[in-house]
Amino acid sequence: MVHTSPRITSMIRLRTHDDGFWVPEGGMDMALGGYANRVARVDLTSGTVTYEEINEQDARLYIGARGLGVKYLLDNGATVDPDGPDNMLAFMNGPLTGSEATMSGRMAIVTKSPLTGTVSDSHIGGWSAARMRWAGFDALLFTGRAESPVYAYVEDGKVELRPATDVWGKGVHDTVPHFQDRYGDDVSVMAIGQAGENRVRFASIINEHDRAAGRGGMGAVAGGKNLKAVVIKASDDTMPKVEDRDAWRPVHQRALGVILDSEVTAPKAGGLSLYGTNVLMNPVNALGGIGTRNSQTTQFDGAEKISGETVRETMLVGDPTCHACPVACKIEVEVKDGPHAGVHMESLEYEPAWSLGANCDVDDPRVLAKLIDQCNDYGMDAIEIGNAISMYMEATQNEYVTGGGIVWGDTDTMVATVDQIALREGVGDLLADGTARAAEQIGHPELAMTVKGQAVAAYDPRAMKGEAIGYATSNRGACHLRGYTPASELLGIPVKTDPLEWKGKGELLKIFQDLHSFSDSLDLCKFSAFAQGAEEYASQYSVIVGEEMTADDVMVAGERIYNLERHFNNLAGFDGKDDTLPKRYLEEPGTGPAAGSVVELDEMKAEYYAARGWDDGVVPESKLRELQIVQ
Repeated sequence: MVHTSPRITSMIRLRTHDDGFWVPEGGMDMALGGYANRVARVDLTSGTVTYEEINEQDARLYIGARGLGVKYLLDNGATVDPDGPDNMLAFMNGPLTGSEATMSGRMAIVTKSPLTGTVSDSHIGGWSAARMRWAGFDALLFTGRAESPVYAYVEDGKVELRPATDVWGKGVHDTVPHFQDRYGDDVSVMAIGQAGENRVRFASIINEHDRAAGRGGMGAVAGGKNLKAVVIKASDDTMPKVEDRDAWRPVHQRALGVILDSEVTAPKAGGLSLYGTNVLMNPVNALGGIGTRNSQTTQFDGAEKISGETVRETMLVGDPTCHACPVACKIEVEVKDGPHAGVHMESLEYEPAWSLGANCDVDDPRVLAKLIDQCNDYGMDAIEIGNAISMYMEATQNEYVTGGGIVWGDTDTMVATVDQIALREGVGDLLADGTARAAEQIGHPELAMTVKGQAVAAYDPRAMKGEAIGYATSNRGACHLRGYTPASELLGIPVKTDPLEWKGKGELLKIFQDLHSFSDSLDLCKFSAFAQGAEEYASQYSVIVGEEMTADDVMVAGERIYNLERHFNNLAGFDGKDDTLPKRYLEEPGTGPAAGSVVELDEMKAEYYAARGWDDGVVPESKLRELQIVQ
């Protein structure tokens, strides 16, 4: 039960440039704190922008960011064509975004994915989310298609559509400085590159710090709408502050304190802070969890060469951070020698180091920096593209393709193929439709390591059974972040579980999925969950939003959001038959420490569905009513 506290609500005041209150059109009647209470609906077809307040009941039920974004998508229609103008592209903040809360610099971009056909959200870090909040918005909702390329300019509670023909055809790394030169340093630019313009199905939206809304094809949807960029001008002068410092201080100190004390997140000491996400390469490989050569084996002999430790020792030049984040997990690198000398990029993350590295039999981090930099500039999901290339490499190995193909570890051809994919030229046009569609076209769908059309991430499910059921049941296609069970299986957070044991993993996954659904809706960085939990999330929400929330309330809200997504997908035609895995994981045993292990999918699905209260992957009406999704 959530209880209103007028005293807490009054703690939040919005500061503006003129030291007064910024008031949305129609007044500021919302009882909840934390929100800007302003949403822009942008019809790209007509070029019109209208403004509205947030539906307060929806905010209570779905919080914001991911959860509220999915509600907007559902209201827009679950059966819309993801490639068509009626599809919505929602840039969503949560009630904690851009505030003093630790790690509150995240934004959810939500759409119906052209890659999977499911609802999908992808989160972007840096300063874009904070600046959108400081500019006075909780959400920007784009529908329609502009007649010619445009960008959205956001400042002081207003959105304007302006011509973007002068940057159409440019990469992100040229587009960002173009707008920075025009509007000054206090801007954030979220842009697509040529991949989005050419509607590569896994195109991403990238901002000025190479942070990516990477998965699900957000950039392809933007490209289909002729939306080149969202440019936000705002400074932290307008950052929302909690005026009752006595109420905020202990809550903030506890939430920050656990981050500072964690062996994972402690600044300049924890593994994530020192080595970035690529700190995971060696320990996951030690479990036999690094899929190699398109997951034909599960250990990579070259893991140490591409690990976070090696990258820090040989390539590190900086460790930038995001709004309100002391962890600074981004590892800025520079290639100092070899054919790609001079490449300077952020950041050599674990996931693309695996997908373009181990999975393609590449053990040179200098080449990986080049490939990831290409993906950032073109605006493409580096996880999907690595899987697509490794699939094509295995097809070449098995002589399923003619006319050359790509052999394992051929980095020169990989670099050229990334160019071809972004521009939809040659074999790139085939791979640009994603791993699953490309494998189908080749005539060997079994080579695609995908779920619901989206490629798997850097944890082989034969070695980590929580990820097995996690990939299968993820609402956005294969994904490690919907419910990050490696926290338990690998790091012992909150408890250590045996990675090779399937029993109990369905129940464990549900807990992680529900918790992450809530934090993604606040919107706090996913890495906060290495140290914070439902108690910390509840207390921060209670003070900032002004409604008292308990840890149990957090889990119910997260469950509601996850079921809302599943309900959307059910309406779009998905059910239990789509909660599956590639046959390789079910029939071909892992290697190394995972030798002999395959995934017990049927047993895990039964356990998981029982925990969820679903009927073969479908949310029954009784569950929808219980969670107040339908009345």
